[in-house]
Amino acid sequence: MTDVVRYKQYQDQGNAGSLRHLMQQLGLTLTLVAANEDIPGSFWGDEEAGLIRHTIYGRSDTPVHSFMHEACHYVCMDEQRRLNLHTNAGGTSDEENAVCYLQILLADALPGFGRDTMFKDMDSWGYSFRLGSTRRWFDEDAEDARQWLESRRILKLADQVTQLNRAALG
Repeated sequence: MTDVVRYKQYQDQGNAGSLRHLMQQLGLTLTLVAANEDIPGSFWGDEEAGLIRHTIYGRSDTPVHSFMHEACHYVCMDEQRRLNLHTNAGGTSDEENAVCYLQILLADALPGFGRDTMFKDMDSWGYSFRLGSTRRWFDEDAEDARQWLESRRILKLADQVTQLNRAALG
């Protein structure tokens, strides 16, 4: 996973504020830890983002898509799960698919990132779904994920957040 966009690279492009802003819009506080520290609440360890209650953690080497994935887990859970959240977001396989779908949608709220980068980075991380690529899954086989999000009114939220970010960030 060497060719994914990491927080430092995104920051160096002048976009870190937009990621922090998006996290705030989703109800999360983004907290960075030092390069040599373990990331609190990271399920996968290494450089992957972590979640504890209403805080998302990462380092300069954390992939942007990892922040987005964990944030979307947070969005997809109810308040009771959020209050008990520490490391493992849990949820069903249907929810996991919805999380993946939502992180692709919300990628458009990040200047200099967007869906194309999200597709590439998710493929690099190992998401391929049964059609062989994240893009093909999203375009051809993700109706169940979309329905899951629609049934919980999360798609409307995603559209609003994306529009707000575009307006606020130019």
